[in-house]
Amino acid sequence: MPTAELIAPAPTAALAPADFLHDYCLGWESRHASLAGRKEVFMGKAKFGIFGDGKELPQLAMARAFKNGDFRAGYYRDQTFMVAIGELTWQQYFAQLYANPDVEAEPSTAGRAMNGHFGTRLLDDDGRFKPQTSTKNSSADISPTAAQMPRLVGLAYASKLYRLNPELHQFSDFSVHGNEVAFGTIGNASTSEGMFFEALNAAGVLQIPLLVSVWDDHYGISVPAEYQTTKQSISAIMAGLQREGEGEPGFEIFVVKGWDYPALVDAYQRAAAVCREQHVPVLFHVTELTQPQGHSTSGSHERYKPKARLLWEEKNDCLLKMREWLLAEGHATAEELDALEKDAAATVKQARTAAWAAFVGPIKDERDATVALLDRLVKATGTEHALAETVNQLRTNPAPIRADSVRTLRRALRQVRGLRHPGRRAVQQYLEQLQGENADRYNSNLFSQSEEAVGNIEEVPVAYADGAPQVDGREVLQACFTANFERDPRIFAIGEDVGQIGDVNQAFAGLQEKFGELRVTDTGIRECTIIGQGIGTALRGLRPIAEVQYLDYLLYAVQILSDDLACLQYRTKGGQKAPLIVRTRGHRLEGIWHSGSPMGLLLTTLRGIHVCVPRDMTRAAGFYNTLLRSDEPAVVVECLNGYRLKEKLPANVGEFTLPLGRPEVLRAGTDVTIVTYGSMCRVVLEAAAQLAAEGISAEVIDVQTLLPFDTEHLIADSLRKTGRVLFADEDVPGGASAFMLQHVIDEQNGYQLLDAAPRCLSAQAHRPAYSSDGDYFSKPNVEDVFDAAYALLSEADPERFPDIY
Repeated sequence: MPTAELIAPAPTAALAPADFLHDYCLGWESRHASLAGRKEVFMGKAKFGIFGDGKELPQLAMARAFKNGDFRAGYYRDQTFMVAIGELTWQQYFAQLYANPDVEAEPSTAGRAMNGHFGTRLLDDDGRFKPQTSTKNSSADISPTAAQMPRLVGLAYASKLYRLNPELHQFSDFSVHGNEVAFGTIGNASTSEGMFFEALNAAGVLQIPLLVSVWDDHYGISVPAEYQTTKQSISAIMAGLQREGEGEPGFEIFVVKGWDYPALVDAYQRAAAVCREQHVPVLFHVTELTQPQGHSTSGSHERYKPKARLLWEEKNDCLLKMREWLLAEGHATAEELDALEKDAAATVKQARTAAWAAFVGPIKDERDATVALLDRLVKATGTEHALAETVNQLRTNPAPIRADSVRTLRRALRQVRGLRHPGRRAVQQYLEQLQGENADRYNSNLFSQSEEAVGNIEEVPVAYADGAPQVDGREVLQACFTANFERDPRIFAIGEDVGQIGDVNQAFAGLQEKFGELRVTDTGIRECTIIGQGIGTALRGLRPIAEVQYLDYLLYAVQILSDDLACLQYRTKGGQKAPLIVRTRGHRLEGIWHSGSPMGLLLTTLRGIHVCVPRDMTRAAGFYNTLLRSDEPAVVVECLNGYRLKEKLPANVGEFTLPLGRPEVLRAGTDVTIVTYGSMCRVVLEAAAQLAAEGISAEVIDVQTLLPFDTEHLIADSLRKTGRVLFADEDVPGGASAFMLQHVIDEQNGYQLLDAAPRCLSAQAHRPAYSSDGDYFSKPNVEDVFDAAYALLSEADPERFPDIY
């Protein structure tokens, strides 16, 4: 069916004039909130502002098609929509603008994100999922443009799984037979991002209920559409997605003017219906929108928009056009609309005033309490002391922030160090109290705090039957996945080559035939949206395993992993979680792009995600068993050269669990500690055997996980025996080896236990060259490990261990 026929204007018979006036008033409330927000920034009451003015009408129309159980993955201009669905108040809107860290006042992010970043609280106070089918839901927004799109694919894909897999029908708190639509929003300029195209292609292949709206105001900050989009129209260039008829694969594409209220309402109703009922994805292109205040408070759009465009925007403002429509249709008089606009302004003013009072009140209370405590010290030290000036600066500060009180307390204690006075201890205690409260406000919830957190999963030792068979490592994983799939119908796996052939290393061999294509599913080559598919489904209560074939290719998805998944619990202060397991493989194999060990990259970008580095497939299985019972995300890096090495098959292959953060001593020793992980364990153990032949006793420790890292400080215990340490891995210099060094030397106070300088042994700074020779000369080998450990002993006893070279 041609696009033009699909969007032909139709009367909005289902709505009454009262509905129109309600939306008009709400639209003006949103506009006044945008105008007031900009002023608050320029008055210094907020640091930055980005607003949804000019986008009010399409969001009001979209809200009328949004039902309980539906999800949003959106754009930071969706304030009107969030208020229209009842999941944001104007007081909460201003609380976020002011960065109020009180989760009751600002439930989306607890003041941790800029304004315009919305999300509903999907978890209860114990960190467990609340029912989703009785509420309107929004996944937590992020700033990177188009980065909401991969997650949107997953939110919609969950509906497909809930509809088509009968085993999931029991989870009625998460879905009503897959009838939920995932609504996405994005700006026209951001559709230039590769993630947008990748996500739409994935949605078209999957045929999922994804409805993405493009707010098209012709600009991306200062850059007009002619520099952004071929033909200056995203719907025109995506026309190839349009399905040829009902039942055919593809998209439906709607194009509607952003100021045409009745057409918007009608089109959204029809778009959502085809999405919901037929699981057909929809591209909804909203054109001729305006942005009255420009992109954000960081600049003025008068600098880059020509006068003709500015005049056009003034004339075609969506609220002005709705007013004209209401008057022309006789739905209201000019006086009635004037009154509504006035009421809207008053409503927003009241919300802004209340939000500011709620924000500054506790801060001033802390400031007053700080001043009162410090006044006692001033009396004890005399008014001529510099302390008096420090306290007066805080007392007279007209707009204090929390840091001012803490900063003053710390500097005051610095000035009175050594003073014996009861007031000094009171100041110190109050500082400790504030530091604790602020740690909760600004540093908490990086990981789960629920009963299902990784640290709370019961440890079950591995068990072996008498005469346990020796099998390929891949068969251990195969048995592990089979047992877990049988245990929990929510578990499924997606990835390139995962399904029909059972992944390139055969750990999923036969599982698609056993459990069906919905649970073991091949995907296209699209790492970014494979991860997004996992994030979105995990948000909706499922337990995805998303495979990225090689660790080197995880770089395609690092941005999504870092900006979305890793910080999800943090940026919602425990309001949302997505327990996605990312399965990949790396370390030694062949060449530049199949031997990756960029662990330092993962360690610095994925804080909030556990990173497991098992040395064999039995340990990998133990981590999967733990993680699939936990509610936290993780990356598991399997060893590429371990799938065909023989291991004993555990009798409890689907039940035994491994704790995260606990190293294992692979070989006891007294002279030097060698700390490593993954494929390097075999290299180090061989070197340790050669060292033993020369009279050097090396203790070999496999850290097993890098995040978390040695939570019980077992490595420091080893240093108490050996006094020497070598950190060895396959990352580049300064990567994971330096990470391990910092933990042991700094956090575990290992420097006090050393008799020699700590050493790091890593790969060369370049990617590994192809071939066995390339591997030997690019990554640490047995001789490298031997020489590095030997040198530590030679330094202490050169007569017994003379220089080799």
